[in-house]
Amino acid sequence: METVRVALLQLVPAGSPAGNQAKGLDACRQAKVMGADIALFPEMWHNGYCVSAVPDALRRDAIASDDLFVLEFRNLARELDLAIGITFLERYEPSPRNALVLFDRLGRRALTYAKVHTCDFDAERNLTPGDGFAVADLDIGPGTIRIGAMICYDREFPESARILMLQGAEIILVPNACPMEINRLAQLRTRAFENMLGIATANYARGQPDCNGHSSAFDGIAYREGEPGSRDILIVEAGEAEGIVLADFPLGELRRYREREVHGNAYRRPNLYGQLVSDRVQAPFIRKDHRPNSNVKTGGDQDG
Repeated sequence: METVRVALLQLVPAGSPAGNQAKGLDACRQAKVMGADIALFPEMWHNGYCVSAVPDALRRDAIASDDLFVLEFRNLARELDLAIGITFLERYEPSPRNALVLFDRLGRRALTYAKVHTCDFDAERNLTPGDGFAVADLDIGPGTIRIGAMICYDREFPESARILMLQGAEIILVPNACPMEINRLAQLRTRAFENMLGIATANYARGQPDCNGHSSAFDGIAYREGEPGSRDILIVEAGEAEGIVLADFPLGELRRYREREVHGNAYRRPNLYGQLVSDRVQAPFIRKDHRPNSNVKTGGDQDG
């Protein structure tokens, strides 16, 4: 299996969950005709990334992970022989989660992921954060690929992709809902480069508030045998318009690259990284709206 084709569904919501479902199912059918192995939706496609600041309204908007909206994409994955990453506001306690479910080509639930780094400076403060990062072996027919997931703001924390790499992720799927500009694209490029893996990001097209398209994919292969110097790891960057963007990941080449190159986990010194798992938040990073984990310590001049 030398190549994996991911369809980035750069869409504008239809205005209702029912409309989004119909539009999403049609987009997956188009992606299959275009030769995709995986179809990926933007963040929280179920309701067009609608996150109410009113907790009761947020709960009313949420759906169960076995809701018919989700199961229709499971059924279509099986029908089309196509892996589908569908996103939604998941009913959960004590409050909903920002979730992705990845169905394999046989309609099996390969991966469920909830956004870990919720935007606690905004309405996502009312969501329950995910409790960890996971990977799965995804059956795409000719073989399997080790898949991980992040959602939007997760990309701003190097630890997200690093943990997925340490679990063997070869490609990370990233549903997104924000303006993609040079610095956010640079974050994705960096996550791919430093972990020697592919990253596929599906964003909403222009027309969705606070979004501008620019769905992207990076293959993580900075150096190619027989070529001098480094190369551009960008596979594709979309424009702003609505459409389906194809990203062909050279999986065979990526696997060979990961066996010989110097990044990823080859020369790390984890015994020196203890501070990375400290809960302490110090000035100048203290924020009044920070939602701490249990046992988080704050206060710039506290002794440790």
